Amino acid sequence: MARSLVIVESPAKAKTINKYLGRNYTVKASYGHVMDLPKKNLGIDVDDGFEPTYEISPNKVQVVADLRKAAGKSDAVYLAGDPDREGEAICAHLAEVLGPTMAAKNGKGSKKGAEAEGKGKKKKKGKSRKVASGGAPLDPANNHIFRVMFNEITPKAIRAAFEHPGQINTNLVDAQQARRVLDRLVGYKISPLLWDKVRRGLSAGRVQTVALRLIVDREREIRAFQKREYWSIDVHLAAKKPPQLSAHLAKRDGENVEIADEAAAKAIVDTLDGTPYIVKSVVNREKRRNPVPPFITSTLQQEAARKLRFSVKRTMMLAQRLYEGVELGAEEGSVGLISYMRTDSTRVSNEALDEVRAMIEERYGKDYRPEKANFYKSKKDAQDAHEAVRPTSSLRTPESIAAFLDEDLLKLYRLIWMRFVASQMTPAVFDQTTIDVEAKGKDNAVYLFRATGSVPRFDGFLRIYEEGKDAKDEEDAELKQKLPVVEPGEALKFKSIDPEQHFTEPPPRFTEATLVKELEADGVGRPSTYASILSTIQEREYVRKEGGKFAPTELGEVVTDLLLESFSDLFDVTYTARLEAELDEIEEGKIDWRVAMSEFYERFTKDLDHAALHMTDIKRMEEPTDQICEKCGKPMVIKWGRHGKFIACTGYPECTNTRELPAADAGEVSEQDEAEMCDNCGRPMVLKKGRFGQFLACSGYPECKTTKQLGAAQQQKDVPLEEKCPNCGNHLLKKFGRYGEFVACSNYPTCKFVKQKTIGVKCPNCSEGEVVERRSKRGKTFYGCNRYPECDFVAWGKPIPEKCPQCGGSYLIEKFLKAGPFAQCPNAECKFKKPIEVAAPVEAVV
Repeated sequence: MARSLVIVESPAKAKTINKYLGRNYTVKASYGHVMDLPKKNLGIDVDDGFEPTYEISPNKVQVVADLRKAAGKSDAVYLAGDPDREGEAICAHLAEVLGPTMAAKNGKGSKKGAEAEGKGKKKKKGKSRKVASGGAPLDPANNHIFRVMFNEITPKAIRAAFEHPGQINTNLVDAQQARRVLDRLVGYKISPLLWDKVRRGLSAGRVQTVALRLIVDREREIRAFQKREYWSIDVHLAAKKPPQLSAHLAKRDGENVEIADEAAAKAIVDTLDGTPYIVKSVVNREKRRNPVPPFITSTLQQEAARKLRFSVKRTMMLAQRLYEGVELGAEEGSVGLISYMRTDSTRVSNEALDEVRAMIEERYGKDYRPEKANFYKSKKDAQDAHEAVRPTSSLRTPESIAAFLDEDLLKLYRLIWMRFVASQMTPAVFDQTTIDVEAKGKDNAVYLFRATGSVPRFDGFLRIYEEGKDAKDEEDAELKQKLPVVEPGEALKFKSIDPEQHFTEPPPRFTEATLVKELEADGVGRPSTYASILSTIQEREYVRKEGGKFAPTELGEVVTDLLLESFSDLFDVTYTARLEAELDEIEEGKIDWRVAMSEFYERFTKDLDHAALHMTDIKRMEEPTDQICEKCGKPMVIKWGRHGKFIACTGYPECTNTRELPAADAGEVSEQDEAEMCDNCGRPMVLKKGRFGQFLACSGYPECKTTKQLGAAQQQKDVPLEEKCPNCGNHLLKKFGRYGEFVACSNYPTCKFVKQKTIGVKCPNCSEGEVVERRSKRGKTFYGCNRYPECDFVAWGKPIPEKCPQCGGSYLIEKFLKAGPFAQCPNAECKFKKPIEVAAPVEAVV
């Protein structure tokens, strides 16, 4: 019988660890948290020092019962949760629910109390559960319950952890508890306000709202951006030997040149006409490019998004699997392939450094191994609790384990392995050349043209890895061009001069990589929370992805504005970063978490009281329009509903006429027009057509079945027509809405004329109006009279101006079967139908 029980968070981790511990240990999984705050009430006693009331989660009652049963058969319990705040809190909860069982077994508690706990009774989590860090437990019930931690799941790390078991670190638990209480207070107090003012089901999060605010602010920057014209001038010259030299205009009379418009560019071209081009200087220098540090959590998330097109959530899921263990065949079994993936430190153990340096020398040669190991500084506020994200063994190359990993796991492991190995290699060395060419214009000004290029001398770490970038690097592009061999004073032969027009670009929308980078730079959230933040704002429909970039929805903008209107301090980037810093101080034992909560809550309650009285009520807000209801003649207004803004009649409830609010033209933003990539596997998304219209689907089908609704980035652009608007005289446009194409005035919103699509058939009912094609609220096509509401003719099939030969009906309707189209009488009692002849296709003349 096993003498010790080991509890981890996941079955995969349990399987890997069990292999290293032997027969005297039983390893079981808790499947994450076993206790949480209640779902139906706040669960926090604000008047009693913010004391939380935890209860066993309903879906974990059986798990806890099984763990208590196993603990009752064991002499000791080892809690092996992940080495972070969340893992420490899980261990604290496990110690609490297993404490009475272990106390009863060891004669330090009543059997009756242990049995009561075994029935899943709720228990208030108070000070009695606390454990002295590094010493004996304060609560005797916790005897024989130990905490073990390891940064990687390898035999050596596991053995070291069990040789020196410790106790639960209460500072880590307090930091996690402070975050949980903080987020619960914000969510439970603010979300009901949004339910009342906007719609039910909305949520407000302390950090998610700040992330949403960044996206909304960026979108408004893009909308407000005024593009500015500027010009560049490149000259193409020939030296004695190829290649041709291309240089850009850099200075005029020693000062930088700004060319505002075509006239200024033409003036410079004219003044340089026929002038000689002389090489002023040739500068050669050595340029060294140093390797990048090994991954921390945030840089792993960013690089996986750039290079693999993985979402942050998917990256962390895959990394968790690599950390917990992957089956590598019968010989090795389940093996943890990477170190712990939630870290903000670039530190690497000496053993790992020695192994990778020896591997580099053996595999790539001595020139690729620096004399001393490379060390990297972590960021200023890094906790430095764990090593950088790295392979548990650099000798386990991606190629050697490729047969055991699925495609996405292999991609991520290869990325982590290459980054770590490259971080311990020598710098790349380039010979960089800068050539300055002078030309004296007819205006007596001296124009300086510059060309820069480089030649790789030694590839160094670039042999296996180059960091991805969020934007195009023009400097890198220049360095890659090849230059001819020239000497100072040499005259170059003129070939051509090219002025080129440019326009300034708006700031780009955030991708997952750039948003994580921004949040980290601002100190908002922590890398371990970014995945849940980005998932939540998408699941709540506050943002959508277009071309792999975040765009706020109308709902997201409304929620942001309301929250900032009443809680500008709480959702300020600086204030949120300060709260994160306080959580770090709680973890370090510098401040008491209850003191931090008191300072926050005092400020928070004032904002809550103000918001309850003054927050704008979107549900009841109405914006006037110049439109008149066609049913009752009363004015129409813009209102807010569960699906966003819409136009409604002021005669409600007597008149229930509504219509969709036409989408405003968002303008053209060139950087958004990029191919959509699959969030799951990173492959390109392709346009497909289904029963509900067009949609995006992953090109990796059937391996990946990801689909996505067609976003605005894939919508077709408006097409100008020669036809004029009958109301205002402006040109009409062919537009593409959610229900297909339609024709409307280009002067929208001043003129709201929309041309109805006629089918060339007189109305069978009134014989005055024309039959027009319309769309229902669900997007289904139907046909009606354009004199509605005077004439209420409607048909779900396309009317054909032909009398029914059997019953004498005034028209037939068009239907479709697999055998082809046919005409049918709309009279349910008449069964007449006949096939419709389809014109034969005209054969192309070659």
